[in-house]
This record gives sequence, C-alpha cells and structure tokens, in this order.
Amino acid sequence: MIHVYVGPAVAPDEPLLQDPSLRLRPPVRHGDLFDDAIADRDTLVIIDGLYHQAPALRHKEILAVLARGVRVIGAASIGALRAAELWPYGMGGVGHVYRSYRKGEITGDDEVAVGQDPATGRALTWPLVNCRYVINLADSQRILNGAQAADLFDALRAIYYPQRTYAAIRAVCRSLGTTAFADWLGERCSDDPHFGDLKRCDALAAVRAALHGPDPCGPVPAQLHTDSVYFRRWYNAFAVEHVDGLVLPTAARVAYQQLFDPDFRTLWGRHLDHLSRRPGDGTRGMPLAERMRRLNGQRSDPLAAQTVFKIPIDLRDCGTVSRLLAHETGPDRQAVARYLAANEGTRRHLPGFTPDAVRDADACAMLHQLWACTATGLEEEAAARGFRGAAEAMTAMKVFCAGYLRDHEQLPTEVKGAAADVRR
Repeated sequence: MIHVYVGPAVAPDEPLLQDPSLRLRPPVRHGDLFDDAIADRDTLVIIDGLYHQAPALRHKEILAVLARGVRVIGAASIGALRAAELWPYGMGGVGHVYRSYRKGEITGDDEVAVGQDPATGRALTWPLVNCRYVINLADSQRILNGAQAADLFDALRAIYYPQRTYAAIRAVCRSLGTTAFADWLGERCSDDPHFGDLKRCDALAAVRAALHGPDPCGPVPAQLHTDSVYFRRWYNAFAVEHVDGLVLPTAARVAYQQLFDPDFRTLWGRHLDHLSRRPGDGTRGMPLAERMRRLNGQRSDPLAAQTVFKIPIDLRDCGTVSRLLAHETGPDRQAVARYLAANEGTRRHLPGFTPDAVRDADACAMLHQLWACTATGLEEEAAARGFRGAAEAMTAMKVFCAGYLRDHEQLPTEVKGAAADVRR
C-alpha cells in the first residue's frame, strides 16, 4: 500500500491520485505515523503537513518507520524538508524543492507554507518557492531586471504567508512599479492554471516515483536508533486498537484499569515480578520477592517494591499491554469510550473545556472516593497501581472526570463540587 499525505499541493481530483494502489491521507501531523494501518513494507509519500494548526511531524517518527522497513519519500512541502534532513538515513527526496533544501539554497519552512481553503483544502496563496521560481523566470525573460527581481522577492517574503494571494502580488507590483510582471504572470496563469507551481510538479513526481520508480530512497542504516523517552511517550499517546467495534486509545484503556479496577494492585505486582525475572539490561533476573529481600536486608522498615521500582509503562510491548489489561471486560471498554465521548460533549456545552481544566483538588477528591484511601495514603495507592505518584494519577483521572460524574449522581459532598464545575 502507498499512503500519500497530501493537501493543498495537489487537488484531490488530480487523475494521478485516483490510482487504486494509493491511499490518500490528509496533511501529515505529529502522531500520524504511529497508525497501525501502516504495514512494515508499505510506502509513505509525505507531501503536505501541518505545523501551524497542530504539532509538526517529528524526525524520530520517520526514523521509526524507516527502521521497520517502510519506504518513505518526501517532496514539495514538509516532505521535501524532512527528506533533505533525513536522506542519510534512507528517506528519499524528489523534486526541485527537495534539491533546494538539500543544497541549502532554501532553509526555512516558511518557503513552502500556504493558506488554504478549509472547505476544499486547495491552496489560496503563493508559497515563496513558487514566487522565487516565477520571479527568476521573469528575470531571465527580461520582464524584470536583477534589481527589480530582488526587491520584488523581498517584498513578497515580507507578506505573512496566508495573505500572499495573487491580489497581494499585484498590489506589491503596483507599489514597486513592476506591473509588467503582474500582467505577465496573470497571462501565463490564464493559459496554464498550474504555471509556476513547483510544489504541485514535485508532488506528482513523488507519487509517480512511488508507483513506477525509480526508487529515490537510499539504504537504511542497520542499527537505526529511534528509542528515547520522548518517543516512548509519543507512542503511548498515539497507540490505538480496534476492539469490540471501537477504536480506543490503548493508554486510556490501561489508565482506566489503573484507576477503576479494585484489584489492579495485584496486576501491577505481577508486572513488576515479570520485569524483575527478565530485566532486559544484561543483569541476572530473579523473582521480585527475592530482589526485595536482598535490597531490604536487615532494614526495620522494609521498602515496598512499588516504592522502589517506578517503572514507566511502555505500550510498544504487547506483553506489557496484555498483563495490564488482564482484568479488562467489555463493559470496561464501553466505559472508556463513553467517558472519552463525554469530554467532547462537555466541550460542546462549555467551549474551551479540556480535561486539563479540571482542578487538581477535584480529581484528588474523586481518587479518594474511588480508592477509599486517606489523604496520606494516596501517594502509596497511586504507586501500587503503577503511577509514578499521586500527581500522575490525578492527571490520568482528569481524562475520565466528565464521564465519571455523569455516571455517578450520588457522590460524596466534596466530589459534587467537581461535578458542578464540569457541568457549568
């Protein structure tokens, strides 16, 4: 399968994009490459991407799919930029924009940024790479002289990218006395609506390369390192599974069990014992109980395992997921879906609402009610359930607060205050 991340660079009705072996996707953003629909031998063609409205695609995300054997081709926009940065690691680049980034002739991401129609996704403005191309062409055809070309490009660069329309170009030309260029550009665009559109040309070339070759990708290093604390967090945040006809974030399912399963302490203890027996760092494995006996020695106040070993959860490991979801039921999954939907429902009635807006004190009150523990015992209970502390448990609880409050009308007095805050 060839996954093509494309937006304003190419219109969706472009004939080449109708090839049945292509799967068209919207402009790429941070997290999209964690999609489990991307198989190890698939091809990604990265053309357009988001970076203003949403976090941009990270380099580690591309390196991770390259390490899996996925072929990645970039062109035209953020794809060209990332390919110029990652070609030593096997990402392929295609087209004029890619070569310009690769040679250092252009450097900024503002070179390819455009404003687009939110309804159709079509570009409404001119990117700098296209402006530079048509200005240089006009210079070579003596429509502009060298000084005029430089002044015009500097003036267009100064315009904020969502405002760099053809009307804005004409206005700048009038102010600089270069209306001959605007007239020439208008005539050429009337003859060819795609005149000067380097991004479209490059994007189509990348799709053709993916379909028919030649393959622009280089060899992927044998030991391509992609792991980091940040990458594990990103994976955990974007991991989803299709289960019971639902698409559920795996992290939310695990967090629900940590919070709501009355016997999750037992599961966490088994998980720690599993890791103790198979440490994976070259040290000798042993049962957790033996490890703790050695660690505590003759201490009069022996430490608990969950206090010593605060292990971050890595959802990339199927065994970890299986162990931590061992008690999960169908109603649990339905509850996760319902609680996540409650956040969206609350946002519609309370614009700007996010789980982060829930007060710490309210989330803390719900944890006390759920776990039936004292204020001093909250930290210990959180650690025994696999959280790295009460603060992390409160953050997890906030995601479920809106739905939990809707499900439970009869709550202790201190929790009812939280309900009122969320519902207002």
